[in-house]
Amino acid sequence: MSIFEQLVGGCKIPELIPVRQKFPRPVLKDPVSALRKEILESKLLERVPRGSRVAITAGSRGIANLDLITRELVNILSEAGAEPFIFPAMGSHGGATGAGQEEVLRSYGLSEEKLGVPIKSSMDVVKLGYTDDYIPVYVDHKAVTEADAIIVVNRIKPHTTFRGTYESGLAKMLAIGMGKQQGAEICHSTGPLNMSGRIESIARMIIEKTNIAFGIGILENAYDETCKLAVLAPEDILDQEPVLLEEARELMAQIYFKNYDVLVVDEIGKNISGTGMDPNIVGRYTTDTIKNENWMQRIVVLDLTGQTYGNANGIGLADICSKKAFEKINFEKTYPNCLTTRVVLSAKIPVVMNSDRQAIQAAIKTCFDLDLNKVRLVRIKNTLQLEQISISEALLTEALAHPMLDVPEQKARPLLFDSRGNILE
Repeated sequence: MSIFEQLVGGCKIPELIPVRQKFPRPVLKDPVSALRKEILESKLLERVPRGSRVAITAGSRGIANLDLITRELVNILSEAGAEPFIFPAMGSHGGATGAGQEEVLRSYGLSEEKLGVPIKSSMDVVKLGYTDDYIPVYVDHKAVTEADAIIVVNRIKPHTTFRGTYESGLAKMLAIGMGKQQGAEICHSTGPLNMSGRIESIARMIIEKTNIAFGIGILENAYDETCKLAVLAPEDILDQEPVLLEEARELMAQIYFKNYDVLVVDEIGKNISGTGMDPNIVGRYTTDTIKNENWMQRIVVLDLTGQTYGNANGIGLADICSKKAFEKINFEKTYPNCLTTRVVLSAKIPVVMNSDRQAIQAAIKTCFDLDLNKVRLVRIKNTLQLEQISISEALLTEALAHPMLDVPEQKARPLLFDSRGNILE
């Protein structure tokens, strides 16, 4: 018997009950048609003359319908006589290489074959100059030198490591995404407390100095569905984005339980959140600019998603992880992000246990003041898919009393494990 088995093997894992969480659900049933309608009604297509070469941003987040939205945007531009191409706008992601960033886009269904237009991926940048507060501003070389106009596309939502007027959205795509590794480095260099202000300052200069035709802000509901598309003139982006950010904040999913012992997260990844698992959901943050909520004592991570390609950014928020998750970490994919952002907590390694079973047992074992017969445990697939979760019996009374929770079947069932101690679905 291994020392781990001796130390944690006696911890009983509670049986779990499936629970359905309910959230407001505004949704665009046909985002493709909605995009076409918004663009045509905005009259902003008039800013793209026939024959214009148009660079379209594509980021590294798992945005719902991004492939459909991008393809329709390409179609609309082509019909108008423009010559669009795609360029990755994702800062230092994809291992901070042109090939790595193109690989990220391909994983989201954004390829030359599927879109029918070139993807021009490079880490080369052009220096536009300095902001009024003397911040150097960089923009993707190909977007500036090989395009007559740029269209910025991004989801607008609360950021995972800082708060401010501008968080994740079009302004951040301009300042950090289009700035590639150098732009990301500059934005992050003074820390998260100053991030929103820097984003605004850099984005403002890029809007002034380059030909941004328009921006497309995407909002999603709590079910990871497109619920709004905002087509904005460049002169309106910085005024309208804060309003859309607050709207996005109200739409976010959550875990309704705010006092429990252990959170089991089946998977994390860059396609789930920039920080692997969204700190806004789990209540833990990688910087001290946002106060931790401390809703639970321990977080367990069991696996990395296939679409994260070994990028384990965010695993540092966990206390325990499985060996399965640890062995999938690609440090060359993980570390460029934290070295650029200076947020090293994101990539710290938690306690590694041999199996899913041992990881959960270790989390229970290391909780304080815990009644082992009444462990308050929540299990989720990831921080994007929160409609269906599981809870231990110790949380059942609270669940039954909550108006936004349904408990279709109150019978608890044990987790089943294979011969290696990993969860069987």
